[in-house]
Amino acid sequence: MQRKISAEDLQAPGYLRAPMAAKPTALGLWLHTDGLGRREMVPELIAAAIYPGEAATEMVIEHLIMLDESGFLELYRDASGAEWISLTRPLKVDARLASSTCPEPPSRERSRSFAAVGGARERAGERVRAEQAERAGQWATWADEQERTTRPPARPLLLDAPPIGCPDHPHGRFENCGPCGTARRRHDRWVQEARYGEQVTEHEQAQAESEWSDDPF
Repeated sequence: MQRKISAEDLQAPGYLRAPMAAKPTALGLWLHTDGLGRREMVPELIAAAIYPGEAATEMVIEHLIMLDESGFLELYRDASGAEWISLTRPLKVDARLASSTCPEPPSRERSRSFAAVGGARERAGERVRAEQAERAGQWATWADEQERTTRPPARPLLLDAPPIGCPDHPHGRFENCGPCGTARRRHDRWVQEARYGEQVTEHEQAQAESEWSDDPF
């Protein structure tokens, strides 16, 4: 099914109100739902479709909740308890393709929609708590290691790298954008040069330490 996101779609209130972090997922959902903008809410499958090759399931769950709150989509359950997505503004398609095998949303009223996303929120909360517990363990390990060494942790290169997108799309863009492509190449080149600089520095330090250890005086 051919899909095209128009400038009018990008002005939809639900998309405009969506947090910037969730907008890439919103764009992906426009392209990965059926003719009426519906699909079953299986975060793992949605993440694989929109962010192939990335571990993005937890992020997608958070984005779905954000997009429900902004009015971009509605989350609901059917009689069996399965969870579904319905976009508030699906993309325009040929009338012959504007159909869906997904169950009809029970209502467009926000109060009922809010009540229907309990399962998604509960799962998201469980995942966030598990992730926080894992990070707490990692920080405890790191703190224990720091007590045995005075070397500070290295600052990640990506914190200082230029943005991957242009000023209008600082997080990149699914559709073709010349400035975004230029920015991404600049970003990759900066990271490569910075990593090479670190490798050269480590090599020089190792060589200096080796020469110092070989000096009998």
